[in-house]
Amino acid sequence: MADVTRKGGKAVDDQAGTASATPAVESVDTVPTPSVAARKAVVDARKAAAHKARQRVAVIIPAKDESRRIAATVRSARAIPHVDLVLVVDDGSEDNTQHVAREAGAVVVRHSHNRGKAAAMETGAAVVAMRDAPDRQPRILLFIDGDLGETAVNTAPLVPPVFEGHADLAIALIPPQPGAGGRGIVVGAARRAITSMTGWTPTQPLSGMRCLTREAFEAATPLAHGWGVETGMTIDLLRRGFRVVEVPCDLKHRPSGSDLKGQLHRAAQYRDVQLAVNARRVRRAAGAVRRTVTPEQKPPQTHR
Repeated sequence: MADVTRKGGKAVDDQAGTASATPAVESVDTVPTPSVAARKAVVDARKAAAHKARQRVAVIIPAKDESRRIAATVRSARAIPHVDLVLVVDDGSEDNTQHVAREAGAVVVRHSHNRGKAAAMETGAAVVAMRDAPDRQPRILLFIDGDLGETAVNTAPLVPPVFEGHADLAIALIPPQPGAGGRGIVVGAARRAITSMTGWTPTQPLSGMRCLTREAFEAATPLAHGWGVETGMTIDLLRRGFRVVEVPCDLKHRPSGSDLKGQLHRAAQYRDVQLAVNARRVRRAAGAVRRTVTPEQKPPQTHR
């Protein structure tokens, strides 16, 4: 077959020396240049993927005298996806809680005396902040009770809503616990207070299993004292515009019964919830008074 070369824009048969009808330039499909918006979308998607890959979760467990269950709780919590730190705050235990927790793989800090749940949560969050690397995203905080045992891993559904940015605080909905002796008085009081102050009605306002961002936690501090911490946190975050959701979790913990110890526990809960609610009502009223007494300042007028 004769060789064909291109000269002067025409295909020429070297042997015959005649011009061929083959076009000098073959058509090539033009590849469109990505728009600025498309390039930005790709960059944003890569950043989001990198953010998720770098995001970590810290489990914080306030505990007092939980030596029987804390080891199982710690081991189960370590199996939650994205968790790279399990921290137990021993709040003045009189048993071996700190040693058992450490042997199970937890980082342990200890209060020399009992300071209450809110103080233990604040201590745990502060220790996690010290362990956060400056070049990485702050860890998401997952607070759980020390008596969950093997069911602690079932708090995992609380992480995705916060991890994916759909919520700032996710609260666990727990199934009814066998042996619980309460009549719903404290729960009802907390629920009504949250509804009246925020417009949102929670199902389980006292649930202590909570996952939230570092930003949301700092917005809720200082936390309400003692057993009022959950009610106070929910009110504060909702009033500041944070997004709160409830997520069903199949958890089992040690319920307070109907004996004297259980009744005293519920009395302390009721007291702390009322203190938390009343403090926020006073704060809201004081803010309204300040806005009335000190109206918004108008910029001074200039005259020409």
